[in-house]
Amino acid sequence: MLIGCPKEIKNQEYRVGVTPSAALEAIARGHSVIVQTMAGAGAGFPDDAYAAVGAEIVDTAEEIFARAEMIVKVKEPQPVERKQLREGQILYTYLHLAPDPEQTKDLLDSGVTAIAYETVTDNKGGLPLLAPMSEVAGRLAPQTGSWALQKANGGSGVLLGGVPGVRPANIAIVGGGVVGTAAARVAVGMGANVTVLDRSIARLSYLDDVFMGRLTTQYSDKGAMVDLLPTMDMVIGAVLIPGAAAPKLISRDQLGLMKPGSVLVDVAIDQGGCFETSKATTHDEPIYDVDGIVHYCVANMPGAVARTSTIALGNATMPFMMALANKGWRQACEDDENLLNGLNTHAGKLTYYAVGKALGMDVMSPKMALKV
Repeated sequence: MLIGCPKEIKNQEYRVGVTPSAALEAIARGHSVIVQTMAGAGAGFPDDAYAAVGAEIVDTAEEIFARAEMIVKVKEPQPVERKQLREGQILYTYLHLAPDPEQTKDLLDSGVTAIAYETVTDNKGGLPLLAPMSEVAGRLAPQTGSWALQKANGGSGVLLGGVPGVRPANIAIVGGGVVGTAAARVAVGMGANVTVLDRSIARLSYLDDVFMGRLTTQYSDKGAMVDLLPTMDMVIGAVLIPGAAAPKLISRDQLGLMKPGSVLVDVAIDQGGCFETSKATTHDEPIYDVDGIVHYCVANMPGAVARTSTIALGNATMPFMMALANKGWRQACEDDENLLNGLNTHAGKLTYYAVGKALGMDVMSPKMALKV
C-alpha cells in the first residue's frame, strides 16, 4: 500500500501523523511511504530522517492526496484537504465529527473510508488511540490554566500552589478518566487544592486510593457543581462520551456563581466542549473572557508539545496503521472489531451511531459497510 503523510495545516499544529520509525516499519513490510517536505520538522523529525529509512519526500500536499491509498494525519482534514479526498481512499486520523457537521458532510460527499483515532477501542472498552493525547492534554491543563490565572491574562492572580501563609488555588476537575487523572496528578504536584468529580463511584474510589488523600473526590451532579463553583479558582472539563458531543456541565448562568478572574479549561472542546460558553480557540489566541471568567479552549492542546505528543501518538497508531496496510481496511476491520469501531464514514455513508445521533443523520451499521 502507498501510505501518504501530509504536513498538518491547522493553526500551530506541529505534530505529524507518521514518524520515521513508523515509516521504517511500513517500508520493511513492503509498503511505500510518501511524506510532504517539512511535515515532521515541528516535532523534531527532519526530512533526512524519513529519507534515511526509505520514505519518498514530496513537495506538496496535493501530490500526497493524489497518489496515496491511505492518508495518515493527526488532526481532522481542513476544508482544502477534504476537497482532495476520494472514494476508495483510506483516511486515518482524529476526526471528532459529532460537533462538526461541515466536515461530516464533506467526508460523506468525498466517499472516503474514514477511520477515526478517537473511536477505535480496545478489549477493555478503552480508547487506545485517544488515551496518549488525553494524557498529554490532561497534564497540560493545570499548566495552561495556571498561566490563564495570571493577572496579565485576565485571571484573578492566584498562584496554583500558594506560598507559606497564602492558600493554594482550588481546582475542580470534572471527569476522572484519563484526562482527569493526568490533570489531577499535575495539579496536586503543583500544590493546588484539587477536587475530582465523576459519576462512577468505582472510579472515585480508585482515585481516592491512588492519591492517598491528596485530593478530594466528589460524586458529580448538578447540586455538587452549584456548591463548588463559588469557591473554585479553576475548573477543568475532562468528560468524554466516545464519539459523541460532550455534555454541557456549566451553563452561562452558572458563570455568575464563580469568582471574577476564575478560569475554565475545556479539554473536551474537540467534542464540542463541556461548558455552554466554550468555543474552540488556537494556540495563537488561546483565551477569551465571558462575564469575567477566562476560558481556555484550545482544540489541539497536545500540539504545544509536538515531539512528546507525536512519539506517544505514533506508538499507539502504528500497529493499526500496519494492519490497514497489510490487509486492506475491510479485512483489517473484519479481523478486529476494535478497529471496526473506528470506522466513521465509508462510500458516502455515516457508520458511527453517536455521530449520527448528535447530527440527526442516518447511520449504516459498520458491519454492513464491510459489504459495500
